[in-house]
Amino acid sequence: MIQLSGVNKYFGDYHALRDINLDVPAGQVVVLLGPSGSGKSTLCRTINRLETIDSGEIRIDGELLPEEGKDLARLRSDVGMVFQQFNLFSHMTIRDNITLAPMKVRGKSKAEANKLADRLLERVGIGAQADKYPAQLSGGQQQRVAIARALAMEPKIMLFDEPTSALDPEMINEVLDVMAGLAADGMTMVCVTHEMGFARRVANRVLFLADGAIVEDSTPDEFFTNPETDRAKDFLSKIVGH
Repeated sequence: MIQLSGVNKYFGDYHALRDINLDVPAGQVVVLLGPSGSGKSTLCRTINRLETIDSGEIRIDGELLPEEGKDLARLRSDVGMVFQQFNLFSHMTIRDNITLAPMKVRGKSKAEANKLADRLLERVGIGAQADKYPAQLSGGQQQRVAIARALAMEPKIMLFDEPTSALDPEMINEVLDVMAGLAADGMTMVCVTHEMGFARRVANRVLFLADGAIVEDSTPDEFFTNPETDRAKDFLSKIVGH
């Protein structure tokens, strides 16, 4: 479903991604772990070209991801993205935030889009909030709206870039529970997260990044109980030590 071949990315002289090769089959949940600045978010954002790449290829469901134009927009619409910040339109109701893209991009009627929005809001556990505005919701609720909005495009893939890092601790689990539900339903997912319990419980694979390279690629069980590299051991010791 996702294929990266020889992907390199620079920010000026800084080599942010180094020869990334990655295959993610349909239905797999991949969690990206690593220290700050290791390239996790950059890698996540290249998958739908929010970050350009300097060399290599990216394919989505077998199709080469172009650099720009209508084909990029079409492929990008198959890739849902949830960010640290919720990026909701503050002047629009929750329902209208969700129906905008399906109507504009997918060509759904208002009635169809409203029905879809209401179903998705029920799915993420906030069906009663449809007529409110983002400012009237908690951070955890707003992030669940952001997930519903991404799902409204009926994507093949969902990308999560630290979706809980801006949330208060008591709100984190409600978002992780929604993500775990998506994983159980067979959604192909790539997640950048610091939530080790989620990675252990939900991921099929853990990729550990350091200095822009994938250093380890293993099951959660293998990674957390028997990491292969000193970098990973050091990373885990710092996290488990808190």
